[in-house]
Amino acid sequence: MTETIPFYIDFKSPYAYLAIAPTRLLERDFDVTLDWMPLTLHIPNYLDAVDGRSAHNWRKVRYAYMDARRLANRVGLTIRGPQKIFDTRIASIALMYAKGKPGFDRFVDLGFERFFKRELDVENEQVMAALLQEAGIDAAGFAAYLHGPGGRRHDADRVKTEDSGVFGVPSLAIRGEIFWGGDRIDLVRERLNEYGLQRKAA
Repeated sequence: MTETIPFYIDFKSPYAYLAIAPTRLLERDFDVTLDWMPLTLHIPNYLDAVDGRSAHNWRKVRYAYMDARRLANRVGLTIRGPQKIFDTRIASIALMYAKGKPGFDRFVDLGFERFFKRELDVENEQVMAALLQEAGIDAAGFAAYLHGPGGRRHDADRVKTEDSGVFGVPSLAIRGEIFWGGDRIDLVRERLNEYGLQRKAA
């Protein structure tokens, strides 16, 4: 029986971007289905608001992007640090709207690639609708979804996600156990092997 694994991401996280490809391989190698879940991070909760950020936290931010660029260079990705702290709520709701539709993977790939090239305004409703359309997803219902059930569900799910113990991205949750960070995917593989979920050779 296929097991569903929640996979939490946020378009403004460079580490979520780097985790996309190796996490997708879990569906190839194991009898699992990824449930792509947005977790819209509120950055000041982690690293203070920009105008009040300590020198120590600025060093952590600069290091995080330097490290992410090194990892991105190894796999041919581009990561440019954003020029402000973005609110990715609209982009997260667009992700929810795209789930289960043909073109979902393309939407995810285009979204991350363009954001980290500073080519995507994730705070702009029209821009995100255009990205959905470009990915092959009919965006005619996106505005109503964003300002109606999608927005309400996003806000409720964000509270439930944090209450469950998930605090950052990328994160995977397996039978109540949380794995945070792309560098934990090997541990995820170990756990899936322990649960006997590896795909059998044809």
